[in-house]
Amino acid sequence: MTLHTPHIDWFGLSPVFALIGTAFVALLCAVLVPRALRRLAAAGIAGAGFTAGIVLSIWLYVDSAHGHTIVSGAFYRDRWTALGQIILCAVGLATTLVAVEHVPGWGRGSDPTRRDDHVAEFFALLLASAAGMAFFVGAANLMTLFLSLEWFSIALYVMCAIDYDAAAASVGGEAADARPEDRGAFGVAGGSLEAGLKYLVVGSFGAGTLLFGSALVYGATGKISFHGIASAVATHSLTSDTFVVVGIALIVAGLGFKMSAAPFHMWTPDVYEGAPTTVTAWMSSATKVAALLLTFRLMTTAFPANQHLWGWAFAIVATASLAIGNFAALVQRNVKRILAYSSISHAGFMLIGLSAGSALGGRALMYYLIPYSAMAFGSFAIVAARERELGVPVTLENLAGFGWERPFLGVAMWFFMFGFAGLPLGGGFVGKFYVFAAAYRHGWIWLVIVGVLATLVSLYYYLGIVRAMYMRPSAELQVQPGGGVAVSGGAPAAESLLHIAVGAALVVSFGSLFAVQPLIDLARHAASALPL
Repeated sequence: MTLHTPHIDWFGLSPVFALIGTAFVALLCAVLVPRALRRLAAAGIAGAGFTAGIVLSIWLYVDSAHGHTIVSGAFYRDRWTALGQIILCAVGLATTLVAVEHVPGWGRGSDPTRRDDHVAEFFALLLASAAGMAFFVGAANLMTLFLSLEWFSIALYVMCAIDYDAAAASVGGEAADARPEDRGAFGVAGGSLEAGLKYLVVGSFGAGTLLFGSALVYGATGKISFHGIASAVATHSLTSDTFVVVGIALIVAGLGFKMSAAPFHMWTPDVYEGAPTTVTAWMSSATKVAALLLTFRLMTTAFPANQHLWGWAFAIVATASLAIGNFAALVQRNVKRILAYSSISHAGFMLIGLSAGSALGGRALMYYLIPYSAMAFGSFAIVAARERELGVPVTLENLAGFGWERPFLGVAMWFFMFGFAGLPLGGGFVGKFYVFAAAYRHGWIWLVIVGVLATLVSLYYYLGIVRAMYMRPSAELQVQPGGGVAVSGGAPAAESLLHIAVGAALVVSFGSLFAVQPLIDLARHAASALPL
């Protein structure tokens, strides 16, 4: 008997192989490398893996001008996939830099003899989740989509709960009042395990919804490939078929959970607050990139005939995300929760471009994700620095004076907040203008108005963070006598790697305003791989 195997384009999958291979090597560090060297060894391997991923993805972007599917039509090798992988690997490399200084040992509290327990596992999970996302953005059929979704989701569940030995306290905000000896390594007492469990439960529900929707689409069309589904819908006139319509609705809901879009956002504030801040920085950027890029490809490739349905669905979801994200952020005092609701709001802005379903919408979405990823990662990295100083969750009250104590991080946070608000100090301004242009050309002036009003509302809490960092009487900016915790944070740690990561994010965020045309060209070439 002859076994026929499909041809595999190994180079097309090379970024995924680089990430998953180094994840395996990093995991071996947990048992083969002495504890004293484990952190640097695992971090070095992670850095090498992400660097290799960036180089290979750039190579693929240049070499894949004419996109096509590989591995029997299961994966897309094109510039849309490659540019998404570049963004993911860049954020992963920055996360690795922050994690070297901000990932403590887990599993034995403050026992110095167990200081680096599970640190190698953290870097292995980081690489594994990145590999899953790199595979996810190139998925070409419903089976690959679901398997890669579960691949990176399981890694993220564990990463959120990895600080499991912290003493119990509420994720919802009372942790700031916990005793120092009861706080976890990241200042949120008991939050990590609870965050992981919440993410697991809600994420599993979202995955189940996505799977059920995929099953309905397969039942109606008999196809799982994106192009096959589109062909079956057109050939058999299934545009209004009940199974197809309900299947699309469930798929929209399932992917909405992953992109933190309202009304599927309920897990986001608690998980972002309770998870270790390094993990939150990674999730806030990477999951948005993976979920939104895959969703745009899926909808425009598999369901072009149903654009009148999913376009309106995403427009409504965008409106809900803008309203809930911005108004809920107004009443928050915890900075991580403010940024969590901000991420929900920005999911709404990006869904404006997605809902247009046009070539301009694809370019706008891809462009928006580049500065957004930098700003989201950078802002959470700065919160991690403040959290390390204080040993408690960062609030607007204890953020006071931070801009004077840490000038570089204060200025960076200032730029990130202004970029989030869409003010012309970063790529966020051009990104919002771009998605508004896509909606306007699509004829949805009402959606542009909603976006502008949401931007005006967001100014209050973004400027509130800037005000908290600088608008504090100088008499209060002093270290407490006797070596205690300072009112405003005390003497900061050097954190040179965190500064490098935040500096890189600042360069991307601010520099994208001056490199608009090159980035637009990249986004246009990437979007040309889609059937728009």
